[in-house]
This record gives sequence, C-alpha cells and structure tokens, in this order.
Amino acid sequence: MAVPIKKTLDRIPGGMMIVPLLVGAIIHTVSPTAGTFFGSFTGALFSGSLSILAVFYVCVGATIEVRNTPYILKKGGVLLGSKIAASVIIGVVLGRFLGEAPVGSGMFAGLSTLAVVAAINDTNGGLYMALMGQFGNSRDAAAYSLMSIESGPFLTMVTLGVAGLSAFPWQTLLGALLPLLVGALLGNLDRDMREFLSRATPVMIPFFSFALGAGISLSSVWNAGLLGLGLGVAVMIVSGTILFIADKVTGGNGVAGLAAASTAGNAAAVPAIVATANPAYKASAAPATVLVAASVVVTAILVPIVTAWRARRVAGPAAEAEITEEKAEARS
Repeated sequence: MAVPIKKTLDRIPGGMMIVPLLVGAIIHTVSPTAGTFFGSFTGALFSGSLSILAVFYVCVGATIEVRNTPYILKKGGVLLGSKIAASVIIGVVLGRFLGEAPVGSGMFAGLSTLAVVAAINDTNGGLYMALMGQFGNSRDAAAYSLMSIESGPFLTMVTLGVAGLSAFPWQTLLGALLPLLVGALLGNLDRDMREFLSRATPVMIPFFSFALGAGISLSSVWNAGLLGLGLGVAVMIVSGTILFIADKVTGGNGVAGLAAASTAGNAAAVPAIVATANPAYKASAAPATVLVAASVVVTAILVPIVTAWRARRVAGPAAEAEITEEKAEARS
C-alpha cells in the first residue's frame, strides 16, 4: 500500500522544511537524550546539521551562473541589493535596542535581531521562480540565479557586524562563504556538475531540518505563536515594499519584487550556524530558529496572494491596451 508522504508534504507551505523540523523537536521534547542513546549514525543525524548544510550550500552554489545577461544582472542585482540594504537598516535599528540577546519576557519574548535579519536576508527561490513562471517572465525568473547569493549565513553575519553587534573573524566569514563559492566554481566549470549537484539540493532539506529540530524544545515553538506570525507578516510588508519599489525602478511592474518578499526554508538553519560561529548569539539561536521557521510558512502563504493580486492589477490595463490596439487595426 502506497502512502503519499511526499505529496502531502508538498501541499504544506515549506513542508519539507517545517515537518521534519517539528518531528525532531517532538523527539527532543519527549526524549532529549535520544541521539546520544542510539549514538553511531543515528546520533550523527541528530547533531549533524552543520555538516549536512555544508554540502547543501555547495549544491546551491552550483546553480549560480556567472555568465548572466545584462538584464538578469540588473534585475537580480537590484533585488539582491535592496533586500540586503533592508536587513542592514533593520539590523542597525534593532541592534541598538536589543543587542545580541533575545527579548527576555513579555509578548515579544524570544524576538532578537538575529531572528529578524535571518528572516529577511534569504528569499524563497522555489516560490519566487514558481510565481515568475505563472505571473512574470523567464528573464525575471532567471534573476534568482544572482539572488541565490543570499543563501547561507554569510550575509547575516556581515549584516550583524555592520549593525554594530558582535563581529565575526574574517576566517569565519570566509568559511561561511566557501561552500557556496566552491559550488559556483564547479557549476560554472562543468555544466554536468551543475546538473548533478543541483539535483541533490532538495534531498538534503528534510535531513538538516530534522537535525535542527532535534535541538529545539516544543515549549519554544508554542511560545513563538503569534510572534512568529507577526514576524512573517512584517517580513512580507517591509521587504515587499522595498523590493516593489526596486523592481519599479528597474523598469518592472512590481510583481517580481513582491514575489521575492519571502523567507527561504533554509534560512531557519542560519541562527544555529551563527551561534556556532559566535557564542554571543547562543541564547538567541533556538527561539530565532522557531521564529524564522514560522516566517517561512507565513510568507509562503501570503506572498503568492499578494503577488497574484498585483499581477491581476497589472494585467487589467495591459489587456485593455491590447484590445484597443486590435480594434484600431480592424478599423484600418
């Protein structure tokens, strides 16, 4: 008897990331020592998120094409730069009030600069390209080949440093970027390597997600509640507004900008990596992981709705212009 596990996960926004993460969190809540009890490969899976992520970013890097058309460089560069600028500005503002530690109590308990920056910095590439395939064009979809530089903890570390918070040594910053660079080098030197490595990217998502969840208590998931929902809405509104303007400036209609106003599933892995690189963020890592995961789900639901609304608004005048042109040709 076949059980449609993958189809079920695909129906859930960010399902391949969220469900394994929650499974890991459930196991950790019920039996915190399960990984060490079994040891060997099972124990390695419970604690090996960083190793899996290193391979994951090599595969993601292989999808980055150096030879892009001027349009793709312009569109992708402006959207990428706008999102980075937004996270830097927000990081500077929050950094002055919160520092590295999360909010300790009250309705914003668990919120941190790390959580907000990580949620904004990384776009859901699959969602963006799917929306561009439906409402945009192939050139706008291809712009993600440049935007994928967002992937990984590098830009988050840089943003936190620019915000005046605890900085990271250059070796750590380079180490966070190297897997992506190695993948990009392999993918651009050999097209077959790009195809080979890119196929492995989605396979690793549930595995590092489970390992991340194995370090989270469900009590923190419960506490995220409305705060996680609010973070997702804020990410869409703030980054969506900035990206919408950036898209219009580059001659677009705003659809591509809104489609990029989401949080990538792998962004939930960033807080743990940042905390490993700098212990100053250790207290923020667990609640930030939950909040970023919530933002993944919320933006995966809201961004397609807003993008479709904008696409219909744009299509209306365009369709009317096309009808008018056809009538003029008929009269002549």
